[in-house]
Amino acid sequence: GIMSKKNSRKRQNSEKQPLVFTVLCYYRKNTVQKLFFFQKNGIIAYTLAAEHSAEMSGGYCIQIAVQTQESKCLGKERFMLDFEIIRGILLPFAGTTLGAACVFFMKKDLHEGVQRVLTGFAAGVMVAASVWSLLIPALEQSEHMGKWGFIPAAAGFLLGMGFLLLLDELIPHLHMNSEEAEGPKTSLSKTTMLLLAVTLHNIPEGMAVGVVFAGWIQGNVDISAMGALALALGIAIQNFPEGAIISMPLKAQGVSKGRSFLYGTLTGIVEPLAAFFTILAAGLVVPALPYLLSFAAGAMIYVVVEELIPEMAEGEHSNAGTIAFAVGFVVMMVLDVALG
Repeated sequence: GIMSKKNSRKRQNSEKQPLVFTVLCYYRKNTVQKLFFFQKNGIIAYTLAAEHSAEMSGGYCIQIAVQTQESKCLGKERFMLDFEIIRGILLPFAGTTLGAACVFFMKKDLHEGVQRVLTGFAAGVMVAASVWSLLIPALEQSEHMGKWGFIPAAAGFLLGMGFLLLLDELIPHLHMNSEEAEGPKTSLSKTTMLLLAVTLHNIPEGMAVGVVFAGWIQGNVDISAMGALALALGIAIQNFPEGAIISMPLKAQGVSKGRSFLYGTLTGIVEPLAAFFTILAAGLVVPALPYLLSFAAGAMIYVVVEELIPEMAEGEHSNAGTIAFAVGFVVMMVLDVALG
């Protein structure tokens, strides 16, 4: 408990020499505030201005020895904070890379049924992440708006879907198992347009991870370090099959193993980049965090509805994709609730 001016108390012996001491207060993971306590006319209070406190106390200043120890501790904590952020935004990329590496160990192309199951699982993870890790925290952070608390979540969600729709129209790309490219006409190869499609898919995932970590950095009580890590882990799990879904068909089309692995890996590099820029944006506009959370959710739901569900339902009727969707949803929900 830090004493305040309202709770300042009188010293029994007011004739003692006035003293000043400083305390480093460490809170909200990355915020430090130096408070200067002083005694004036028998009253102990504090101020944030060093010169002001020294002047009021008559110029006497004593710093508690523990300050040096606190500074060392702070440097360690800051390092741990940076490590947590870097690890979190790189986890999804690691999932994609490991999935793409399957091209070196699997001799045959992925069966259509296996692709359907993996796509359904990825869709389930993304929907659960959108609800549990993004939309619900966005609504909770807007509770102070009363009955209008839905506005940030609703506006951000629609903007996120609109943003992906705009990219869908502006960037030429080709979806898996499709012969007709979308977007403006181009002379790009099918392989390049396929990679662009997956890259578009990965942008909202990186944004989702970035905005959750941004909320944790800012000390938001609705977002914990483990909750942010749970989202990153869930995205990494569903990125593993995505990496395989990209690299294996490329190898089947005659692309070398090394190049197939490289292409599969490159589709995931956009995720840490999107996460990094989202963290920067959230830091510049702190009140916009609920909008950014729901924005990422809208972008992810757009990918699920426009890309994953149609791919999951292609070909001969099967319930495998639906079951995999349910499993993916539950896995992400458990990660978020148990770890978050």
